Amino acid sequence: MTKLLVVETSTRGDGSISRNMTRHFLKAWRAAHPDGEVISRDLVKTNLEFVTASWLQAYFTPPDHHTPEMKASLRLSDQLVQEILDADHVVIATPVYNYNVPSSLKAWVDHIVRKGLTLGNDGSGLVTNTKATVLFASGGVYTEGSPIRDRDIATQYLRLILNVIGISDVTVIAGGGAKAVDLGETTMDAFIEKLAPQLERAAAE
Repeated sequence: MTKLLVVETSTRGDGSISRNMTRHFLKAWRAAHPDGEVISRDLVKTNLEFVTASWLQAYFTPPDHHTPEMKASLRLSDQLVQEILDADHVVIATPVYNYNVPSSLKAWVDHIVRKGLTLGNDGSGLVTNTKATVLFASGGVYTEGSPIRDRDIATQYLRLILNVIGISDVTVIAGGGAKAVDLGETTMDAFIEKLAPQLERAAAE
């Protein structure tokens, strides 16, 4: 059974462009994988703490020496890691804030890049035979030919992190110019419709 992990970050609910991109993707994915399983990880609803001193102490302590407190510190991180290890396909849907990803997504990254679990002690990625699709919603347009392409830190960052843990098959769907929806220059449906071919193609693979 094919497993899809969907990680969402936007706080905007139904008004979120990245979440509407996800809905369209999921509709196509379910049609292409009728027996597939979807695992949802909504970072808005996840009590995801930033890395703390106690977390780092647990991280650097061998598992067979973990105290109950250390195990508790890593419990959510262990769960997040298992979700990505179990997935055949990972979808990350996110807005872009100030050219990069939201702090909640950065926190998720810090919890899933784990030595011995997703990252080998030699620096090699351990998440193999997995692909990823990244759905971006951004006010700016950063695609090829854009005068602000060099500000596209979010894409570079997520590609780097995914590659570090072993995921090199990464498809990026850029919903640039999303501010047009907020400004009333276009509708949500019309904006998503322009991205529909890319979303459906990525879902069918």
